[in-house]
Amino acid sequence: MNLINGEFREYIEVADRGFQYGDGLFETIAVINQQPVFLDRHINRIKAGCFRLQIPFPSIDLLITEAHQLSKQSTNGILKLILTRGSGGRGYRMPDIINTTRVFSLFPPPNYPVSLREQGIIARFCDTRLGLNPLLAGIKHLNRLEQIMARSEWTNPDIKEGIMLDINGHIIEGTMTNLFYYKNNTLYTSVLESSGVAGVIRGVIIEICSNAGFPVIEHTFTKKELLSAEEIFVCNSIIGIWPVKQIEQTCFKVGSETQKLQNKLAQFQIKAHKGDD
Repeated sequence: MNLINGEFREYIEVADRGFQYGDGLFETIAVINQQPVFLDRHINRIKAGCFRLQIPFPSIDLLITEAHQLSKQSTNGILKLILTRGSGGRGYRMPDIINTTRVFSLFPPPNYPVSLREQGIIARFCDTRLGLNPLLAGIKHLNRLEQIMARSEWTNPDIKEGIMLDINGHIIEGTMTNLFYYKNNTLYTSVLESSGVAGVIRGVIIEICSNAGFPVIEHTFTKKELLSAEEIFVCNSIIGIWPVKQIEQTCFKVGSETQKLQNKLAQFQIKAHKGDD
């Protein structure tokens, strides 16, 4: 089900720059009990992305209204928001007048077993490397070829995520997640100044830890450093937090710190629904 520029329909123009050039941004939002989860944070992130890419941003009230309108069509699911630069312009040149295209799509929820959350997942390192581009780092733009090529590297259904490095050999993120590791009473995650996506749940986890006075360090690190961790987990807006129990031949425990964060994230989500966020 799609809501395109406020109308229920299935198609956008072939000339739309999102289709032609990937000239746009997107958000993937969990819908629980007909409510889009952390909607304000998703809208703020895509607004920041629009500012970075010089795409006119629709009104916040309009996006909130349309998000709730579509979310009410299903008890639970996934709401995807896409904003593009619309149609027009000669080649790569931006149109003189930009009419932003906005698309909300509603999908069924994924059927992930509870065991992934409770017992952890198996991950692998990807050969595909992330390029460096500070202009695009952090935002969730429509150009995801690096992640697509990385995800094509395995077909084993037991492997649930691939860990991506940049061209300098630093760990950045998963193909669809952000990554954290715990060691010596400190939580670590990648600094995202030159590549990667600054996920909404990543931001929530950093905020939860900050509020609790628990140290979180954003830094650059290698495979060797990651594999020496006590606990590792990945996160995004749909899965929440998945512990990592194995990366290739190295095994990890599903530790208490990861479990605590899973519980705190669930509590934070409930507070956000009540308007306490």
